Parts: sequence; structure tokens; C-alpha cells
Amino acid sequence: MIGIIGGTGLYFIDALRDVREVTVQTPFGDPSDVITIGVLGDREVAFLPRHGRGHRFLPTEVPCRANIWAFKKLGVDRIFSASAVGSMQKDITLSRPVIVDQMIDRTIHRHSTFFGNGLVAHVSMADPFCPSMRSLLLKTAVQIGMDVVDGGTYVCIEGPQFSSRAESHSYREIGASDDHRNVRVAVIGMTNATEAKLAREAEICYATIALPTDYDCWHEEEDDVTCASVVERLAAGTARARELILAAISRMDGAAPCGCGDSLKHAFLTSRQCIPQDAIDRLEPVVGRYFPRS
Repeated sequence: MIGIIGGTGLYFIDALRDVREVTVQTPFGDPSDVITIGVLGDREVAFLPRHGRGHRFLPTEVPCRANIWAFKKLGVDRIFSASAVGSMQKDITLSRPVIVDQMIDRTIHRHSTFFGNGLVAHVSMADPFCPSMRSLLLKTAVQIGMDVVDGGTYVCIEGPQFSSRAESHSYREIGASDDHRNVRVAVIGMTNATEAKLAREAEICYATIALPTDYDCWHEEEDDVTCASVVERLAAGTARARELILAAISRMDGAAPCGCGDSLKHAFLTSRQCIPQDAIDRLEPVVGRYFPRS
């Protein structure tokens, strides 16, 4: 099953057929909304609006653990995410999708791991977005004639406030030298870092289509970001994200293999005899294959 997490402005996928809604109970509370399951081509797709229908959750309030756990429970093994962002570079024009490949997490109030409470695991986040899914999105964009940006760093801030001017300029300086051009900050947002971390722990491939709607507040020739400016430009970006995701799903058979599905293989540090059974039971969809019941 393919999962889609819709960001601001992407609250449904109207191309799905045989649609049904499911409610998934999780150890981490309710997901953002009911999950819509339907068929696209010959693939089953699960869709979830990140902020809930009607946009009810602040970025910090989004129940990311419940969302990713629910997808895992349903059998999702790949997630496409769409997210409204601010552009941090002059050459990243508004509404031009960015297929980010790196991230910097500046959040401080999020639950960004499934582990703890007697079970310790450390997964690699060296490449936080699935390289196979990124490659698929980039190839699909070429095939359908869509202009996208290949790579760049997504800096994730806590929000809900937008950046100060000093913060905005400081983010732009990260990775700005020629020696670090591959990690320059391309966009700024408030959600994707937490999802990427949890998806990796759940051994789910995860890729983001970042949709620039503004220039934050660093650009002297552009207005500072406001909710009004975001909404004004969001429709075009959302339409592109929907088109790209649906086209990529139809080409999923051409996706290259990756290692996301074995992220936990060497991640556990806790001795088996020390792990409480309730910790394993709580995370059964995530860790069950590593700790089968005798």
C-alpha cells in the first residue's frame, strides 16, 4: 500500500476509486483524521491530511506518531508527502516543487521517536529521504514535463510563528559555501522532519515534495510571509504535487531498491531479556518481525 500525507491545501485525492474511510486506533492516540483508502490504477492508496480536515492541528500538535503507526499497521511501505514551505534561495521560484534530500531539525517540542520506555533503538538519518522515491519523483517529473528542483535541505522549525528576519538570514547561511553546496538550505517548513524520522523508524520509505509559497522574510524585494500570501499561491503548488504524486504512483514498478525497509536491522541496543513485553506489544507493527512471540 502507498501512503500519501497531504499538507496545507492538500486535504483529499479525488482520483481514487472504490473509496472507503477507516479509523485506526493507536497507542499514541488518534491520527490526524480518518484515513481514506482507495485504488489508483492497480495500487491501493491510503491518504491522510496532516493537519486534519479543516486544518485543525498546529504543526507541533500534529500526531505524527499516531499517523505513521497507523500507516504501518495498514501495511503502507512507501509514503509521499506534500508540504507548503518558504523558499530560501532566489533560484527556487515560487510554486516550483523541490524534491529535498536533506533536513535540519530545529524543533524542540515534538515526539520524534517510537522508542523509549525500556526499548532503545538508533536508526541512521544520514539520508533522511528515501533515495529510491526521490529518484522516482525526479524521473517522473521529467517524463511529465514538470520543472522541479533536485535536492536541497529542508530546515524544520517549531512554529507556529514564522521566522524572525535574523533567523531567516541565519538559516540561509547554513551550507552556503561552495564546499557545502549540496546541503544548502533550500526551503523552510514546520512539519517534515518529524515525519521523516518516524517513517525511518517504521522502516517506511518517505519522500517529500516541498511547495514554495513565499520567501520567508529574507528577500528584500518580496513581501514577508503571511498566511494570506501562503494561501494565495498554494493552489498552483498543490495541483503540481497532486499531479506528480499520482504520476509517480503509476510508475512505482520502476522504483529502485533501497535500504529503508531494513532500517531497524542493526538499530537495537537493549538486551532482549531487558525489554518489557508491553514495549514490544505497543510497537508490534514496527518491531514485531524482530521480536516474534515464542
